[in-house]
Amino acid sequence: MLQSEAGANPREESASKRNARLDLFKFVPFRLNRVAAEVSLALSSEYQARYGLDIPEWRVLATLGFRKDPCSAQYISHCTRTHKSTISRAVTALLERRLIERVANEDDRREFRLRLTRKGSTLYEELIPRLLRREQEILTCLSAAERKELARLLGKIEGSLGLIQTSEEADAKEAY
Repeated sequence: MLQSEAGANPREESASKRNARLDLFKFVPFRLNRVAAEVSLALSSEYQARYGLDIPEWRVLATLGFRKDPCSAQYISHCTRTHKSTISRAVTALLERRLIERVANEDDRREFRLRLTRKGSTLYEELIPRLLRREQEILTCLSAAERKELARLLGKIEGSLGLIQTSEEADAKEAY
């Protein structure tokens, strides 16, 4: 029988691969997704009961809130990694509540952009300190050094995936 370079029998290696199981609790994408979902849910308690916003509606408000200029729903979808139909429903709901408004795109009159209304800006500004406090509560299990290291490591992963990492970069781009 032929032996592979590692010294194992090729038939045994093949059988081993067939019987291999993915331990989701050690699989980084699974772990990141779970953590993201739980953090998102924990933060949603700050805006859901008090303001009647769901997670996609908050994502639209949050994206418009950090930008200096109006942007498209497509930009919001790319920025938040949320499906365009979900963002579209959130935009419709926020338009009806007059938290956001449409403005003409100066470069292309056929397209409109979105921005916060005065009412939307007020709500956004009221929510920020509450969300930042909640974020700090979630991160209390980490030391200051661990929080810094977590931010650094997340930045490294984001960078390797080509993701925008700062508000300044996002403001400078028309779309992802």
